This record gives sequence, C-alpha cells and structure tokens, in this order.
Amino acid sequence: MADATTTAPEPETWDQVPEKATRAYTWHGPDGQTIDFEGTAEMVDIYDDKGELMCHQFCLSYVSDDQDKSDRPVTFLWNGGPGGSSSMVCIGGQGPFRVPTEGTKHLKNTCPVEDNPYTLLQVSDLVFIDAPGTGYSHVAKGYDPKKVWGVDGDGDAMSRTVIAWLNERDAWDRPHYLYGESYGTTRAAVVYRLLGERGVGVDGVVEQSTILDYAVMLPGNDDYYAGMFPVMAATAQTFGMAGQGVDPEAWFGQAMDFVNDTYISAITKGANLPEEEMRAVAEQMSHFIGMPVDWILARKLRIDLYEWRAHNQQAKGLTSGRYDTRFTEQAYQPIQGELGFFQAEDPSYDAIQVVYNEVYQKLLREMGFKGYPNYYGLNIQVNEDWNWNHDMPGIGTAPMPNVAFDIATALRRNPTSNIIFLGGRHDGATPYWNVIHDMAKMYLPDALAQRVHWHESSNGHMLYADTAALEDTTPVLKAFYDLRHQA
Repeated sequence: MADATTTAPEPETWDQVPEKATRAYTWHGPDGQTIDFEGTAEMVDIYDDKGELMCHQFCLSYVSDDQDKSDRPVTFLWNGGPGGSSSMVCIGGQGPFRVPTEGTKHLKNTCPVEDNPYTLLQVSDLVFIDAPGTGYSHVAKGYDPKKVWGVDGDGDAMSRTVIAWLNERDAWDRPHYLYGESYGTTRAAVVYRLLGERGVGVDGVVEQSTILDYAVMLPGNDDYYAGMFPVMAATAQTFGMAGQGVDPEAWFGQAMDFVNDTYISAITKGANLPEEEMRAVAEQMSHFIGMPVDWILARKLRIDLYEWRAHNQQAKGLTSGRYDTRFTEQAYQPIQGELGFFQAEDPSYDAIQVVYNEVYQKLLREMGFKGYPNYYGLNIQVNEDWNWNHDMPGIGTAPMPNVAFDIATALRRNPTSNIIFLGGRHDGATPYWNVIHDMAKMYLPDALAQRVHWHESSNGHMLYADTAALEDTTPVLKAFYDLRHQA
C-alpha cells in the first residue's frame, strides 16, 4: 500500500517518466443511462517561458466518445493541502468510479467500487491534475521546487498544465471549467485569473469547501471564531445537544444570523464588552451549541475548534472530527502524546483516506499505468515548504493570500462566466460563513454578483464522504453547468 501522508524524495531520485496508459470504459447510470468514454493516465511535461522543464504533471483524464464535443465542457479538478493530490475528489465524488460510504462509519479496508451515480462525467469531460510534488507529479530534475511550491508558482504551473492539455487535445473551442476543493479553491481562484490573462476563457468555477482569505488562520482573528460557530451549532444539533425539532438548514441559518447580528459585534468589543452583555451572549451561544454558559464565559466567548472537538462528546469518551465534525473516535489520552498530535488527528479523514488511496491505485494499474513506487496523497514536505506570499491584483505582494481579489478581478474581466460555492454545515476546516463574508467584502456590482452562486449541504469538508449531500448537490451542479447557455 502506498503511503498516503509522507515526504517525497528529492527530485534527483525520480527515474524515467512512466508511459501513457489508456482504457475504454462504459459508465452505467442508475436510470439506464450509459456513457462510453476513454480514461487516460499520463505525465505531461510543463515548461516555463524560457523553455526550461519545470515539472512532470500527472493528469488522469476521462473523455467521452462523443464525436461532437463543441458544446461538451472539460473540467479541470484538484484537491488542496497544499500538498494534496487530486485522488480524493476523483475516487470520492466527481470521477466515474466511487467508493460508497456509510454515513459516519469507518470504511472497511476492502470496499466495493461502483459506477458513480453522481459523477460530473454526465455533464463534462474530466481532467484530474496532481499539483507539483503531489501524487505522481514532481518537479523536474535541476528545477528549484521553491518556484512552484507556493501560491503564485503553483498557480502558474497548474495554469500551464491546463493549457498543455488543451493544446494536446485540440480543445480550445470547448467550454472550460475549474473545480477546486479546500486549498484547491485558493488555487482555482488564482488559475481563474491567470488563465484569463493568458487568453483562456473560463466558463465556470466550482469552489467546494472554500478558503479565500488566510488571515482567518492567524491567532486571535475574530473571523475565525465567527466562522466556527455555525459549524458547532450544526454539530450540536446532530449530536442531540441543541436545536431538536428544527430543520437542520433552518437551524444553521439561525446560527449564521446570530453570528452576523450579535456574536461578531460582541467578540469585536473584547474586554470592552460589559459583563452582563457577555453573559447574555454566552446564554445565547449555549442555546446553539449546547455547552454550559460558564464554560463559554471562561473562554470569553471565543471557542477554539480543537477545544470544541475535545469537549462536545467528552462524556461519551469520544472526540469529533475537523473535516467533518459528525465523525467521532475514541478520545485522545495525554499519555498518547502532546496536544499538537491530537490537533492533527481527524476521524473523518481516517475513515476514508486509506481505502480511497488503495482503490485509486488499483484503478490506475488496471488502466495499465505503472506510476512510481509511492503515490503522495498528501506530501508534508510541500505543505511545510509552501510560500504563502501572493501577488494580489490591485494590491501587490502580501504575506498572507486573500484570493477573493483574484476572483473579483477575473469575474470583472470575464462577466459571462459563473462561479458557485459549495459549503457544508459540518465543515470545521473551511467554514461556510467565512467565504460568504469574504465575497461580501468584494462589493461586487449587481451584474457580477448575479454570477456568484451558493449551495449549502449537510456535508463536512469532503462532500463525497456524505452520500446524501452528494446526491443533493448533483442536480445543482448540472444546473450550474447549464448556465453557460444563458445570456
């Protein structure tokens, strides 16, 4: 089994590039629909403007056999990290094959694989791209990884990969879409702008589990606590701690309104908030998240996700997840290591990642692609070496990116394109409140604001781990792709 979370070898140790592999398939839908398509796994060489080989990019393409593709979109998809490959968004949710999940149960090590009834292949050809240093993609020998392991360098390399694929397939006259998850939404925002600057029109961008402004990750940032609160409220309802008898979507909406109308103002005042007002806010918070008022007051209304995860199911000897707060596992014990170890643990990731990786590898090898000894589902070296500086349009270089500016700029330049944000009520990694807040601060005029679409579901960070949410989102995405036909 390939190590899914590890550090890649130095570029000099890579051997020759594996040969391209192809295979013919037929997808069978639940209503009797079929799609004949070809799968291709290949390494694509990417060059900089001076002609120097930058990296060998792994692309897994699923292309329909339709003779007339003039109106059939092609979508370029990736996960995040940074340092994460594209395997999970492929085998989990949007590719033609899927590992079915069972609610919040931990998957067995050997699982069935099914034709994915929710695949985007129904509306678009698909190209899953591993970012440089992830999956099978790697930086070319002699090329400095620092040039591509960063917000701008990564966006540049991925834009070049999209263009290289379009060139190879002669697909310039087709509708083009981008699909990013997690940090992949940050990447998609940058690529969206860069492609436009390089003469490539993007018809639509799908942002799943979005993070745009990374300042929210800085200690003490008010927006961090504001974004986490509705997630905690949704989780408390799921665990029977609050909100019983209320529709989950309505309950989440009430929590969002509380944050906007009361909570954000209270925590902004900090120590200047009168004691009686602080207690009144704490009582309202307790109503939503089911924790004692005094416990909330002891934290001055600011509840860190890690504390919440450790305490909300403590009476049952359990801790909950970060990617999806509904998942639980046996509580961390101090003897098992220091707090940082617990913070990095996540039952919602443990429940699926090993199985996803093994099934993905099996599918690639059945296709005939040999790959390398290890597939880096999450390369920690890339994550730790990441350059967070970003040349923000109209702003200049910033040490912490806010790619909402990239989206606003790209949308202004390309006002016929559309973007949709998919958010999950149980996502503790990229809370939905934050992306709504970040886009609101762009003050888009009505004509552009109408091009921005929203969809909220029951899922956590990984839409594909929640079958009900995946089913709920499928018609939404189909309708989103149809928007290209409107004026």
